[in-house]
Amino acid sequence: MPSPIISVSDVRKSYGRGQNRFDALRGVSFDIAEGESVAIIGKSGSGKSTLMHTLALLDAPTSGTIALEGVDTRTLTGGRLNRTRNRTFGFVFQQFFLTANASVLENVILPMKIAGVGRAERKRRGMAALEQLDLADKAKNKAVNLSGGQKQRAVIARALVNNPRIIFADEPTGNLDSNTGAIVEDILFGLNRENGITLIIVTHDEDLAARCDRRLVIRDGVLVEDSRPNDPDASTTSAPHGRHGSPEVAA
Repeated sequence: MPSPIISVSDVRKSYGRGQNRFDALRGVSFDIAEGESVAIIGKSGSGKSTLMHTLALLDAPTSGTIALEGVDTRTLTGGRLNRTRNRTFGFVFQQFFLTANASVLENVILPMKIAGVGRAERKRRGMAALEQLDLADKAKNKAVNLSGGQKQRAVIARALVNNPRIIFADEPTGNLDSNTGAIVEDILFGLNRENGITLIIVTHDEDLAARCDRRLVIRDGVLVEDSRPNDPDASTTSAPHGRHGSPEVAA
C-alpha cells in the first residue's frame, strides 16, 4: 500500500495557559490517502477549522505529528515550509480573499508570483485556469465586479495554478445560493475525480459531506466518527493518481 499523503498522529492543539487554556484538538489521529475526498464536519467550536489549519500547515499543533507524504512537518521551517504550502496546497475559502480592485487575472496568478514563476508563464497558466473555470472573458475585470459564484470560481482558479496535490476548502459554498453552490461543488469534485487532487472540505453541510468519499466528524476536539457514507462496508478506498507524479516536499 502506498504511504498516505497526510498522516495525523495524536494531534493536540491548545490555546492559552492555566485556567484560560482551551483544548481545541484533543488527540486526533487518522490518515488520508492521495485522491480521497474527505469532509471534516462538526458544529461551530468543535475544532474542525483548527484541524484544517494544522493539516494545511497554517498553524502548528501543540503536540503530536502531521506527516506529509512521510515527512514530519515539524522539520519544515522558514522558506521550506512556505514553499511546501505554496507548491503542494490550494486553498478555497468561504470569504474569497480576493483583492477587490485588482483584475481577476492578477488575483489568480498571485500564488505563482510568490513561487517566483516568470511573468509569461504566470499569464499562460493563469489564463488556462480561468479557461478551465469558464472565466477567461473576465480576466481583465476587477474582482469587485464579479458575482459571488464568479468570485468563488476565481478562487478555485487561483488554487489550481500551482498544480496542487491537495485542495483545502473551508465552507466553499457558504456564501452562495443553492444553485451556484451546486455548480461550485461539481467543479471541486470534478477536479478530485478527473485530476486526482486530494480534496479536504471543512463544512457543517451534511449534503455536501455526503458527496465525499469519507467524513470525519469532530466534536469538542475529538474525532468521534470516521466513515465512508458511499461505501459503508469498505475499510479502504483506492486513490486515483491522476496527473500527479511522485511525492514531493519542497526542499
